[in-house]
Amino acid sequence: MKWNKKVLAVAVLGASASLALAGCAGGSSGGGSSAGAGGDGGYKIAFVQGVAGDEFYISMQCGIEAAAKDAGATVTTQGPEKFDPTLQKPIVDAIVASKPDALLIAPTDVSAMEAPIKAAADAGIKVVLVDTTLEDPSMAVSQISSDNKGGGAAAFDAIKEAHPEGGKVLVVSVDPGISTTDARAEGFEDAVKGDSKFQSLGVQYSHNEPATAAEIVTAALQKDPDIVGIFAANLFAAEGSATGVKQAGKDGSVTIVGFDAGPAQVQALKDGTVQALVAQEPGTIGSDGVAQALAALDGGTPEATIQTGFTIITKDNVDGDAKDAVYQSSCG
Repeated sequence: MKWNKKVLAVAVLGASASLALAGCAGGSSGGGSSAGAGGDGGYKIAFVQGVAGDEFYISMQCGIEAAAKDAGATVTTQGPEKFDPTLQKPIVDAIVASKPDALLIAPTDVSAMEAPIKAAADAGIKVVLVDTTLEDPSMAVSQISSDNKGGGAAAFDAIKEAHPEGGKVLVVSVDPGISTTDARAEGFEDAVKGDSKFQSLGVQYSHNEPATAAEIVTAALQKDPDIVGIFAANLFAAEGSATGVKQAGKDGSVTIVGFDAGPAQVQALKDGTVQALVAQEPGTIGSDGVAQALAALDGGTPEATIQTGFTIITKDNVDGDAKDAVYQSSCG
């Protein structure tokens, strides 16, 4: 199976800056870090991650901080310990009270985070939704994310290429109600429906816990030992799915395609447990987010919606063309 090519999103609206990874530190739960002080009087930007410690959001933070530094703005980054609106809401409430000029945020739920984010907008803070979105995103000046449905479809294509004879496939996602992972699962499931040789066993949810994903996959393989492919819809689902396949003794017979490309997933790819990764462009999402926030603050017209691309990573290109697509656990 060879995917030595960059797969672009179906629609890329607006110009996307290149991934800039300079002068940033990893996120920390409930805590903050700042970078890019620039000149006195620069804009203050708050970034709220979906979850602290996730290399996807760390890479996004690097892109945000590099772009902010270039603009003479300052950045404060915080994130909840889990991808959970009950943990993210107090962080947003505290940020509203601190009155930054702009808020870049990855909402952890499409409905539960609407009220606190709207409160930020009502306070005059320019809101940019990065990665995830809301049922009603009208309070945001811009939304920036990957082409998640296209990424899900590409994940199925990778499994199909490895198993042209067809078979049973499973999706391991996070929780229902998260815009990005819901779209990835939908893209994958729609692609499965288009090929009668494949049978979907549906979507199961790991609650962002690798151990739960491992349990799901182990149980699924006990029930259906003829599963040929698993699509893991985020970094932690991929990590756990790889563990589950190994525990079930199915290395080599089950193709796992993971969404996201953290160091643990790349190692699983190199070890042969995961056969392909769908890598997003978190740094570009971050730098685009800063650009749109600054456009709004300077009285310009931000792009309402921007979709960034993704890269399919395999053993063939992980140390070559796709090397720069691997996420960062720290920056510098």
